[in-house]
Amino acid sequence: MYKVSFGNISLPVAPSKITMKTKNNNKTMELIDGSEINFIRTPGLTEFSFEFLIPHVKYPFAYYPDGFQTAQVYMDALELYKIDRRPFPFLIHRLLPNGKTEFQTSKMVTLEDYTITEDTGNGLDFIANVTLKQFNEHRITHVEPVQMTEDGVVVKEVTERKSEKKTNNVYTVKKGDSLWKICKAQLGDGAKFKEIAKLNGISNPNLIYPGQVIQLGNA
Repeated sequence: MYKVSFGNISLPVAPSKITMKTKNNNKTMELIDGSEINFIRTPGLTEFSFEFLIPHVKYPFAYYPDGFQTAQVYMDALELYKIDRRPFPFLIHRLLPNGKTEFQTSKMVTLEDYTITEDTGNGLDFIANVTLKQFNEHRITHVEPVQMTEDGVVVKEVTERKSEKKTNNVYTVKKGDSLWKICKAQLGDGAKFKEIAKLNGISNPNLIYPGQVIQLGNA
């Protein structure tokens, strides 16, 4: 059994399958003697792709932690995540038949693309196909010429700094943490735990897990 959320949205009907793809950035070069050598590079960012039902009417099998929401709410949320151009948390919570957590995936991601399908065969419901990509904050390296020679320009790396664009401040849950303790330590106010729970789509603020990535708002 799955429970899936991204940003502050909990999917009412979990996808039947989720594909996780990590691109390999290794390169191969052919030498003059015909042999080949490998250049092993850092793996690419993981992509998550899945399809899910957006019900327009209330179903008894659907999951509504914040009460029933119409399909328009979910479609508006997808549009917002696309145009907002900021990362958000993505959580896959896997449950055993006895209700205990097997394990979970928690990543900061961006919304790469999505498709909404309206089919009369689905009544008033919609089908969404979504692709998310793991977020990795980039750095900007600044270089400038420091010496001119007959052979050309010699350059020197001067500084390496993070992008000045604001990103979401996140915290990875450790053993013994509670949402109140995290808000107290990271935000200076434990009473913000309800606000942070809503931001992360956490229906039960008392139920968080080691390794879970919690979004704390803008840095």
